[in-house]
Amino acid sequence: PKNKLFIEEGAYIEGCVLNTDFGSVYIGKNAEVMEGSIIRGGFSVLEESKIKLGTKIYGPTSIGPKCRVGGEVKNSIFQGYSNKSHDGYLGNSIIGEWVNLGADTNCSNLKNTFSSAKVWSYEEKKMVDSGELFLGCCIGDFSKTGINTMINTASVIGVNANVFGAGFQKKSIASFSWGEHENFTLKKAWEINKNIALMIGEELDDNDYLIL
Repeated sequence: PKNKLFIEEGAYIEGCVLNTDFGSVYIGKNAEVMEGSIIRGGFSVLEESKIKLGTKIYGPTSIGPKCRVGGEVKNSIFQGYSNKSHDGYLGNSIIGEWVNLGADTNCSNLKNTFSSAKVWSYEEKKMVDSGELFLGCCIGDFSKTGINTMINTASVIGVNANVFGAGFQKKSIASFSWGEHENFTLKKAWEINKNIALMIGEELDDNDYLIL
């Protein structure tokens, strides 16, 4: 239905399928949905984000400003300035700001036992039963995955973690991790974070640093 499709000024959409039978579709100002993309609502993408060629998105999914999203995505939330530019599956997940998922990063959202997933609790400092059958990952701001990274069901990845390596990653990855056995220094992490922001014409400030 036309009353469920909202396209803001400056948005560019070419050769796509936008299905509003299952929910509204909102395309933000100056956003771009590239050729061959198939999107089923509910769905929203905010200003200046890009949906890459041939992307498949199942709702409900929301994508913040200045993101780059490709591959296959289902029932997920992207905060602003985050990238999943290449092929790979992401479902039932929450992605923070300034996150970058390397090519062919895949996230499991269902256990092979088809039972509810256990997830790390920061409050209880242990794994707890989420009560959810479908649960992907929660990734903190500024974290990154290397190419071909395999993320386990119900994984929790902290802030400014650099995740890479063969096989499934641990389900709980601490902030400022560099692989499995090393850590970022705040100084080095901050230098990289500022470089990432400059690439898309943004600038981090003292408040961002104090939060980290």
